[in-house]
Amino acid sequence: MGYFDAASSAPLHPVARQALQASLDEGWADPARLYREGRRARMLLDAAREAAADAVGCRADELVFTPSGTRAVHSGIAGALAGRRRSGRHLIVSSVEHSSVLHSAESFEADGGAVTRVPVSRTGAVAVESYEEALRPDTALACLQSANHEVGTEQPVAEVAAVCREAGVPLLVDAAQSLTWGRVEGDWSVLTGSAHKWGGPSGVGLLVVRKGVRFAAQGPVDERESGRAAGFENIPAIVAAAASLRAVRAEAAAEAVRLRELTDRIRARVPELVADVEVVGDPVRRLPGIVTFSCLYVDGETLLHELDRAGFSVSSGSSCTSSTLTPSHVLKAMGVLSEGNVRVSLPPGTPAEDVERFLPALADAVTTVREKLGAPAPAAVVREDSLVVDALGKRCPIPVIELAKVIGDVPVGGTVRVLSDDEAARLDIPAWCEMRGQRYVGEEPADQGSAYVVRRVS
Repeated sequence: MGYFDAASSAPLHPVARQALQASLDEGWADPARLYREGRRARMLLDAAREAAADAVGCRADELVFTPSGTRAVHSGIAGALAGRRRSGRHLIVSSVEHSSVLHSAESFEADGGAVTRVPVSRTGAVAVESYEEALRPDTALACLQSANHEVGTEQPVAEVAAVCREAGVPLLVDAAQSLTWGRVEGDWSVLTGSAHKWGGPSGVGLLVVRKGVRFAAQGPVDERESGRAAGFENIPAIVAAAASLRAVRAEAAAEAVRLRELTDRIRARVPELVADVEVVGDPVRRLPGIVTFSCLYVDGETLLHELDRAGFSVSSGSSCTSSTLTPSHVLKAMGVLSEGNVRVSLPPGTPAEDVERFLPALADAVTTVREKLGAPAPAAVVREDSLVVDALGKRCPIPVIELAKVIGDVPVGGTVRVLSDDEAARLDIPAWCEMRGQRYVGEEPADQGSAYVVRRVS
């Protein structure tokens, strides 16, 4: 079985398992108590905090443990905004942040705050200049992930942090995907992480607030975790999280080289084995174990089921894997193909043999899905050098399949209008044009849905 979804949750590291089992017998008592069992629990908690702080690159008294990485993000953003409320009510985020950051931004906006969403390039990276231009006198906080969870693109955190520091604005970094591989460089102010991303147990997050950063914890608080994470600490899970972070860091340098070679092979071989594929994300500035690609004329959910039957667990940002039938916000912001999307995220220790087995299995799965979907005969009307394809009521990737089948029926310079009421078409038809060398003219209103106009140029 090939588990290739470490970006969602990495398998429990053997060191985490050992630490968890050992600390269940030693760390069950209340660390706030002064009797023997309480002191023992406090020693375990303090040692875990020291180890985690050393891995992050901060002081131990700057780091608290939260019930999850999402809670760390929510608490970090709310606390930083509240601490800077006299400076203003403006928040900056990138358009490809994790949903936990974007949900916090939406909540802040609903409460009367202003939010600027910084766009990204086609590789998924922000431009430092975009953050610099977004800064305002009333900016209270800026947020930027260290690396993207869907496509693996690394962000210029150090450069953005420098720009924010010069403007007197704190930068919160969601480092959930990158802490496995090393510290986050730069003069950031707040940082969050999640243990299950690096092979620790679920239910443990990290929230780091640098000394000197204005921060006001929101909601009911108690005396635990500096008042920033209320509730009884899960000491066995915290100990396992810190132990596994230290363990993966010890292996990170060598494992990064090995996994990068494997993902480079996937990036190179997939387009050779599968026709009509777009590999997305930055080819160089990316995390070692993540590679993402999208396959034309493929239903993403069906493709994932086929790969699961073949023994491979992967993830997808395809609109067809969601009940909402809307494309991944990351792929949408990048302007790349969303249909038939596959994210391969290799956990440390992945055998090269599993990757070699995956490549032909992927090619077979794509072929099977394309054959299953077929392409219904398009209802087309030819009018001089223009053709209309009626794809109303048909979901991804059928509108794109029908476009591809008839583009050759119009002369060079002619147009095809695809009628579609599927939200994914707004992203996938322009992406198809980019891949196939055709010109996307634009979107026009229609009686139902929209008309997507494509001009044949080759």
